[in-house]
Amino acid sequence: MNPIQTIKAPDGSELVVLPRADYERLTAAAEDAADALAYDRAKAALASGADELVSAEVAERLLTGESSLRVWRRYRGLTQTALARAAAVPQSVISAIETGKRSPSLKTLRALARALGVDLEDLMEPGERQEG
Repeated sequence: MNPIQTIKAPDGSELVVLPRADYERLTAAAEDAADALAYDRAKAALASGADELVSAEVAERLLTGESSLRVWRRYRGLTQTALARAAAVPQSVISAIETGKRSPSLKTLRALARALGVDLEDLMEPGERQEG
């Protein structure tokens, strides 16, 4: 093992110099730890019911630009009429949203999300979502 070499930085902090192999080993270990933590969090979220798994087909439909409202409505096995009743929204509004002829108000979007049992963000089209 190499002796520890240190350098004093201009601000007074102490820096440690180490061989590249040691640095790469530490970096890999940190990445492995981060991956394990992400896995544990995802597993806990699934166990708690906080996240819902959907099929690859549903995910693909959402990612390729099909109306999020239509995808979730069909995934839940609802007709436009049934969703309209559950959300207290006119069926014609649902049709217009699904075909892109109308953008929903926030109030309508909330009602639809509640009726479908999804987060508000799940019904927003990709360009409408806030990233970060």
